[in-house]
Amino acid sequence: MRVTIVTPTYNERENISKLVPAIFSLKISGLSVIVVDDNSPDGTADVVRELSHRYSVRVLHRAKKMGIGSAYVAGMSAAIQNGAEAIFEMDADFSHDPQDLPKMLETLNKCDVVIGSRKIAGGKIIGWGWIRQAMSSGAMWFSRKILGLKTHDVTAGFRCFRAEVLKNINIGSIQSNGYAFQEELLYRVEQKGYRVTEIPVTFVDRQLGKSKLSKKDIIEFFIRMTELRFLK
Repeated sequence: MRVTIVTPTYNERENISKLVPAIFSLKISGLSVIVVDDNSPDGTADVVRELSHRYSVRVLHRAKKMGIGSAYVAGMSAAIQNGAEAIFEMDADFSHDPQDLPKMLETLNKCDVVIGSRKIAGGKIIGWGWIRQAMSSGAMWFSRKILGLKTHDVTAGFRCFRAEVLKNINIGSIQSNGYAFQEELLYRVEQKGYRVTEIPVTFVDRQLGKSKLSKKDIIEFFIRMTELRFLK
């Protein structure tokens, strides 16, 4: 199976230099990585280009910061065009443990989409304060309620898809540029009746670099959820 991991970056030089070797140390057959970089001033793209001499990784360079949602759309579309059969979305900051990749890929044999879930038995979050926990729980409750989502961890950013799923939901037409992308994508998946399986993972808050979540992302989230519900 041809497997592609898509990871967006903005100023992730320190993390990506460690993440790529960690991923390829797992010896997953047919694996490649696409890093979608929004013109990071810290030289993240240069690090990826250097890594490309040793690993099957390439950088998809964008001229400016355009949002995590559009980054995933660009990376996933490129993966499909390159013939990927399974496509992961994954953070670049080690919040998602590379060691969970083989387990998620194995689970994909029995379903259409696998979600690394923090919100089922065995899943957990390490390093978030109570305010961040409350914000996350509130966002999950709101999006599940307004969109009727069945998945528990609807904001999870650690996922694996059969490529045909992303083709059939028309990944290129997703409009959410920020973190609302996760809910919009999942909403389309569930609307089409695809089989979604959650497996427990431990999410560890980043140790290096800064979170990219902004007030603009939060506002867009609530607007986009309402649009999806009432402007279908």
